[in-house]
Amino acid sequence: MLIFKLLLVGLGGFCGAILRYAISRWIENRKSSTLPTATLIVNIAGSFLLGVLIGLDLTKTWFLLCGTGILGAFTTFSTFKLEAIQLHINKRWKGFTYYVLASYFFGICLAYTGFKLGRWFML
Repeated sequence: MLIFKLLLVGLGGFCGAILRYAISRWIENRKSSTLPTATLIVNIAGSFLLGVLIGLDLTKTWFLLCGTGILGAFTTFSTFKLEAIQLHINKRWKGFTYYVLASYFFGICLAYTGFKLGRWFML
């Protein structure tokens, strides 16, 4: 059973990482910004989708695949932190402040909205 769970997470992670890379490249090719817009969009979208999954109250199997696997690899907290540190090191205070506040504020708000939407679908 552990092997099956590991395979679910691995398969989901593989798909989520590829999806994140593809979406990030697509955003970066269309949006010229000094801020890490692609990571911001991917992370807040992932927060929303994870909220929906929690709200839907999926079985453990589906959550391992979709939540832990796909969305775990799709969103990227470490890249967010690295990019925030780079903004800080380069003394881009306005961009740093906006990026950090927007990431947390919109991430939390959209996770909550997704959760409520998922619950609404379960009614």
